[in-house]
Amino acid sequence: MVSIAIMGHGVVGSGVAEIITTHKNKLYTSIGEEVYIKRILDLREFPDSPLADRFTKNFEDIINDREIRIVVEVMGGINPAYDFVKRSLKAGKSVVTSNKELVAAKGAELLQIAKDNNANFLFEASVGGGIPIIRPMSQCLVANIVDEIAGILNGTTNFILTKMIDEGMDFDTALKLAQELGYAERNPEADVEGHDACRKICILASLAFGKHVYPEYVHTEGITKITLKDVKYAAAWGGVIKLIGKVKMLENGKMDIMVAPMLIPCKSQLANIDDVFNGIMVRGDCTGDVVFYGKGAGKLPTASAVVADVIDCCKHLKTRKYLFWTDGDSSNVIDYKDSVSSFYIRVKSDDKDAALQSAKELFGNISPIALDEYEGECAFVTEPLKYSDAENYVKALADKGYETLSMLRIGDL
Repeated sequence: MVSIAIMGHGVVGSGVAEIITTHKNKLYTSIGEEVYIKRILDLREFPDSPLADRFTKNFEDIINDREIRIVVEVMGGINPAYDFVKRSLKAGKSVVTSNKELVAAKGAELLQIAKDNNANFLFEASVGGGIPIIRPMSQCLVANIVDEIAGILNGTTNFILTKMIDEGMDFDTALKLAQELGYAERNPEADVEGHDACRKICILASLAFGKHVYPEYVHTEGITKITLKDVKYAAAWGGVIKLIGKVKMLENGKMDIMVAPMLIPCKSQLANIDDVFNGIMVRGDCTGDVVFYGKGAGKLPTASAVVADVIDCCKHLKTRKYLFWTDGDSSNVIDYKDSVSSFYIRVKSDDKDAALQSAKELFGNISPIALDEYEGECAFVTEPLKYSDAENYVKALADKGYETLSMLRIGDL
């Protein structure tokens, strides 16, 4: 029997307890032992729970119990999760977490502590929820040199954009619907401003390239400025708008990493990933593009990934899994203004031909987007150029009397 503790009995924590309890026989056949929930840490009371006698409000009951070999952290946030996880690892207990904020902020340090104490620190659920991505990247794709990862990493924003694309909802209406359905929090900032996706792409970049990438190094934009006009211009161009987290290793050994809304061509494998579904594309030199697709959140999908890590820890109680990266700094990340891409630009003008001619003189070769639905404006797509150059040209357009209403990157995905 392997005794575990679960820290947090919210949506994911209760799902973990449910799966371990209801799938007892299935899990037993995987490891030949019973997984036994000995303690559940939560400040609330759960008198009606079948596991009511195992709840505690004191972390010391977990850290001082030598029989507990694996600790599941599903509280979320940094404090007190960071302290509890660090102390558990130093005590030689393996830790499983779904906490993307914790892994993105403290991953390198916690992996090193796990290594020093012959314990495991696993976090499959921190990026894709129920979508397997950490294990496939660290094991199945290990023979590949990965040079780029890009994905739709947040189900809430993808739901909002899908409603804007398919049903013509404006942003505020789509956000309100997402909140009513439980897809968005009352304060949706972490989702709609891109912070959630940023944490996830940081974890994937750290795993792929071996050095920790902190969220503060990553240029992050959300979707709050996307309008229905932009959605329609994207459709006329032949694509859709998605919030994309991406990282690419450049020839100079530095990472081009960001989170931003992008126009994605309809032929892309990511273009048709809709509603609350996520999709992560990994480009390997041997496999080419591999896409992982599924629901990125939810009680049982996320709990499923957590339990899979628990079982992995059970199989490696006396040995470590090699999942590791070292600490890093901003020196291996380029300034986002040096990032190169094509751009979709929408400008205000009563004279479309004159505006497009001025844009051509500044940007060089451009491709106008034919859409006569809106008066007093026009849109075009540029050739690839640095973001800083695009900014300068936009300012020059403004000097000529053509105000830029939108500027979005084109995702070469």
